[in-house]
Amino acid sequence: MTTTDTNESLEPGSLRNHFLIAMPGMSDPHFAHSVTYICEHSDDGAMGIVINLPMDLTLGDIYQQLELSLEHSSAERPALAGGPVSVERGFVLHPNCANQQWQSSIQVSPDISLTASRDILEAMAEGRGPENSLVALGYAGWEKGQLEQEIADNAWLTVPADQQILFHTPTEQRWAAAARNLGIDLNLISSVAGHA
Repeated sequence: MTTTDTNESLEPGSLRNHFLIAMPGMSDPHFAHSVTYICEHSDDGAMGIVINLPMDLTLGDIYQQLELSLEHSSAERPALAGGPVSVERGFVLHPNCANQQWQSSIQVSPDISLTASRDILEAMAEGRGPENSLVALGYAGWEKGQLEQEIADNAWLTVPADQQILFHTPTEQRWAAAARNLGIDLNLISSVAGHA
């Protein structure tokens, strides 16, 4: 594997709390037209949650499988396909809240956490959970140097994450909205890369 200047400029941790925006030519069905929120980026690799690929599964379906209450309006929201790794595991992205603590959370940024424990889903089903959240099954993972190489190969654009896009932009608009934060209209980019 060759190393490029782009790889060298990506320090471990520098992509944490960033969006990865799939370029139009991305052919992998797990990532075509996707936006991935990067939760971890280190010398060992990277981990993120795809935030714009809804599943044919609602939160109510998940609550029912876990034998939780189905009373809250969040039950109608779709779950997201968070990535191709550990698709049987659920992950909740949510803003940090000083008065709510969960059994298995990591603080991704000063504003956002990722929780993978049942207690947050119980609270959400009962209407006591975070006001804003995304629930995903599975995650996206990259081995050491893999994501940096994919970025160098122009598979992804990167931009600092935006809570407005994460929690308040309709799912189908997140890919274009994230690119607009870079000043880019993805509809104007060819899906075929050219090399001079």
